[in-house]
Amino acid sequence: MTPDLMQEGADRLAAYQLREAALHTESGGRNASLARPVIAGEVDVTHGRILYLEDVHVSFDGFKAINGLNLDIAPGELRCIIGPNGAGKTTMMDIITGKTRPDSGTVFFGSTIDLLRYSEPEIAAMGIGRKFQKPTVFEELTVFENLELALKTHKGIAASMLFKLNGEQKDRIGEVLHTIHLADSVTRQAGLLSHGQKQWLEIGMLLAQEPRLLLLDEPVAGMTDEETVRTAELFLTLKGKHSLMVVEHDMSFIDTISEKVTVLCDGSVLAEGTLAQVQADERVIEVYLGR
Repeated sequence: MTPDLMQEGADRLAAYQLREAALHTESGGRNASLARPVIAGEVDVTHGRILYLEDVHVSFDGFKAINGLNLDIAPGELRCIIGPNGAGKTTMMDIITGKTRPDSGTVFFGSTIDLLRYSEPEIAAMGIGRKFQKPTVFEELTVFENLELALKTHKGIAASMLFKLNGEQKDRIGEVLHTIHLADSVTRQAGLLSHGQKQWLEIGMLLAQEPRLLLLDEPVAGMTDEETVRTAELFLTLKGKHSLMVVEHDMSFIDTISEKVTVLCDGSVLAEGTLAQVQADERVIEVYLGR
């Protein structure tokens, strides 16, 4: 891991938190945001949280997949989520992105956006991007064309036929290419990329949409050691500029990128803290890490 990249992510996070602290009110609750003008669709993080879940429950045919889940994430934070299979990690992300509706509970994006009122496309348009385990890219198109399609533009037939990249959009694609380590593969067909490169390209496609929050499900599964290291570097450069929720089983990778780790079990939070703290927790050892 290169120290300059690690420091860049830390500096960006610190700067972001200072800006948010300057806007912080004394009231402390989400409803206090109503004291300031609210713009439709704006993500209000003046109270220090970009994602907030409270007492969320979901059952499937009597099975409690999510059972009283409470979780919150700060703007610019990189949060790692671990836990055994069936702990509720995927279901939690399904709820945040609108794929699954909970039986009860509260899910807010910032202080004012109730995610339970919106559909999957609407939530994505608000600035929540999700990456699944298997990379999904347009394999017949080049790396550049994949990123071009992902840009935030009008997607109607007429608009698409007349669409032409402007200078700002070209600069944006160039910035994303540099971030995801694919600047040298811009004209390469996506189907010819390695597994790790396809993962980076899909992350780049999310970044092209300018998300505030990224949900990443097992992003380094199947990667080589070198690709895993470069992915850790990528995530550390994104921290502070974006909020990230990373679900992963690779403890070495988690150790490289994490500051705070949340352990899920049976649909609720079992433990939280640094990786060292949760690894020393007897409950976590019993249900997940083993002896």
